[in-house]
Amino acid sequence: MTIAGETHELSRRAARELQGAIGDALVERKEFFRTSGEYREDGSYVVARRGADSAGNAKVFDSFDRVKRLYERLPRAFSAEDVSRTGITGSRRHMLIRHFAEHPAFDCSVTCRNPLTVEKNEAVDADGERELPAAAAD
Repeated sequence: MTIAGETHELSRRAARELQGAIGDALVERKEFFRTSGEYREDGSYVVARRGADSAGNAKVFDSFDRVKRLYERLPRAFSAEDVSRTGITGSRRHMLIRHFAEHPAFDCSVTCRNPLTVEKNEAVDADGERELPAAAAD
């Protein structure tokens, strides 16, 4: 194998170990309280009910960036009805709402259980002033 113009030779065993390490770096599953998120080898990201094994309990996105863009497009406080406007249906709407509240990449929390509602937390700028998330400012 050649990297940056330098040729490196690997034994079959070392090549298999490297291949396994690369696969492990590309594939990662994180479990939260009610949901899980899985980064797949093909770059897709799957939101699923924790411990569930049927397709009805999962939503596959092309990438984690697509999940972030969906979150940014949602209003400051959102529920299953808001998520359904994006084409996500059934119980997957609630699963996704819970995933947003559980995943540390999304700064929000559940504010109401019936109907299940999540509210994005306000950001504070360098001057200590509260600012709304980008999607809420639109």
